[in-house]
Amino acid sequence: MSSKITLFWHRRDLRLHDNAGLYHAFQSGHAVLPVFIFDSEILDKLDDKRDRRVEFIHQALGEMQAQLAELGSTLIVKYGKPAEVWQQLTQEYDVAEVYTNHDYEPYAQTRDREIGAFLNAKGIAFYTHKDQCIFEKSEILSGAGTPYTVFTPYSRKWKATLTDFHIQSYPNQDYFSNFLKTSALAVLSLAEMGFEAVGQSFPKKEVRDELVKNYSEKRDFPALPGTSRLGVHLRFGTISIRALARQVKDLNETFLNELIWRDFYMQILWHFPHVGAGKAFRADYDKIEWRNDEAQFAKWCAGRTGYPIVDAGMRELNATGFMHNRVRMVVASFLTKHLLIDWRWGEAYFAQKLLDFDLSANNGGWQWASGSGTDAAPYFRIFNPAAQTQKFDPQMVYIKKWVPEISSFEYPRPMVEHTFARERCLATYQKALKG
Repeated sequence: MSSKITLFWHRRDLRLHDNAGLYHAFQSGHAVLPVFIFDSEILDKLDDKRDRRVEFIHQALGEMQAQLAELGSTLIVKYGKPAEVWQQLTQEYDVAEVYTNHDYEPYAQTRDREIGAFLNAKGIAFYTHKDQCIFEKSEILSGAGTPYTVFTPYSRKWKATLTDFHIQSYPNQDYFSNFLKTSALAVLSLAEMGFEAVGQSFPKKEVRDELVKNYSEKRDFPALPGTSRLGVHLRFGTISIRALARQVKDLNETFLNELIWRDFYMQILWHFPHVGAGKAFRADYDKIEWRNDEAQFAKWCAGRTGYPIVDAGMRELNATGFMHNRVRMVVASFLTKHLLIDWRWGEAYFAQKLLDFDLSANNGGWQWASGSGTDAAPYFRIFNPAAQTQKFDPQMVYIKKWVPEISSFEYPRPMVEHTFARERCLATYQKALKG
């Protein structure tokens, strides 16, 4: 091998095994040195310096560094603006090529174009690969060659297109000898970046076959441990989407559909970038006259609405960074339709709080709930929190866990009456959509 090296830029792929871009980096003919950048453009916007997502990333980097140290190599961890960090890296190392994996979010697209142009100007090739989804961009199109905007036909074509090739693992472990041999460096601490650890444990990386098999029957009941909690691992790539799809595809179609939803929303963001820029997928829905009452929004955020299942969900989110998916739909419907508060307010709050926050899925979920998105719930479908409770938490086990004062005088009265809120919502939506 020549003295020049290849740098691999980790972002949403915090693992060494079955990593597409890293596999291709190993084929470069140069020793490979992995890099991770704590992006100050993103981190400096975080008000909560105990943000558990930063802690999760830091923990994952520590695990990778330990693996690399055993292999006689290291991970370079930097903090700063990516453009400035890449200037430093190209001065510190004789870089032949840089590899990474695709990122589909608007900010990441702009960043990667700028970094690619900078590297190319210095004679350094910049390659990116598909890693965080099974099918991306225009890989799944309708017979007319257009992107799908309804999930069911998209999922049908997705499944018809899928072969073993699409979910086979990259044999990275066969090429670990291609890592640059060098002494291990210390990973930047959270404190050095102005953050601190909470210290709570994170969900496990594995999902048992038994849970997958029972997923269809148990997934809607928030009191049951019926979901995988793998969202954060998929978000930051500490597990491989290919390995997970391979595990579940013949065990439970409903679980597989959840993975297909991820791909669906990523390709929506790719083809319709206005959804990632604060616009409704369906333009008419931007005409809705939202009430946007800040005091009511604050009560929703705090879990003090007087609707127990809504309050339980918001308190779970605030305490853990997680909310059960059925409850996510209920609280989103409540905010947008009972309170007539702009879905973008809820989307932004979830973006602050969710451990598994993913722009495309979060945006897709909120637009679905408000009726403004692709394949959305029709605007006249308004969840009744009491009916949802009766159906999915009839013994109020989940509610009592998060709202222990439910039967006391301390618990607030409902902030709005359901029938009144429903009729107000219908009138407001009809005025906007028929005007």
